[in-house]
Amino acid sequence: MNCIDTLPEAQRFVAQFKVGSYRRIVALTGAGISTESGIPDFRSPGGIWSQRQPVQYQDFVDDENSRLEDWDRRFEMMDYFARAEPNAAHLALTNLARAGKLTCLITQNVDGLHQRAGFPEDLLVEIHGNSTYATCLFCGARADLESQKPAVEIGRSPRCSRCDGLLKAAVISFGQQMPELELQRAAEAAADCDLFLVLGSSLVVHPAAQLPAIAVRAGAELVILNGQETPLDSYASTVVRTPLAQTFADFGE
Repeated sequence: MNCIDTLPEAQRFVAQFKVGSYRRIVALTGAGISTESGIPDFRSPGGIWSQRQPVQYQDFVDDENSRLEDWDRRFEMMDYFARAEPNAAHLALTNLARAGKLTCLITQNVDGLHQRAGFPEDLLVEIHGNSTYATCLFCGARADLESQKPAVEIGRSPRCSRCDGLLKAAVISFGQQMPELELQRAAEAAADCDLFLVLGSSLVVHPAAQLPAIAVRAGAELVILNGQETPLDSYASTVVRTPLAQTFADFGE
């Protein structure tokens, strides 16, 4: 395993992604790509969950106070997301997709920064959902988050304008069933790539943590770009420890 921890070497290394022989690159992104855009981490010490425990899905369904707590959290995160901007790593992935090199981007993030970086929607798989809009738990209708503030401010859970079902941010909560279609797409993409990139994921959250192993078993090369060690580093041909935004700063179009 090759370990790169200097910025010039890392920048030279990632340049091969766009000019090398890879034809079916798949990427998995985690919180580490978005912290460099100013979005706080959830899981790390001092992160959001160390300050405010996440609301369990069943509690959201059963209890009005839990729903209001969850909505308050969503509005707080909405402010973080609004201030954040996609960084050079987000843009590099978009450029790889537009060049026909990156065939699928799987993200654990719920911040919508890949979309704001112009990443093609049809190549994006959000396995943990998206926290920038809401959906109805009954009919699936999509709803704007900002429009739900008046209801929450008077202590009432937002309801769907179509069927009066409960609205919830479209993120996958603890205890909520993972999206089967997205997981299937992610696993199939991992099994059909020639290079699997991990950017900013600790690879401790399943089922996402299984995807690099699927790729390696199918014959793909694995490259992990993450500031800290991961449980799958030994599977990788190369690990890169430098900050993602700086690593891709000169990636270009």
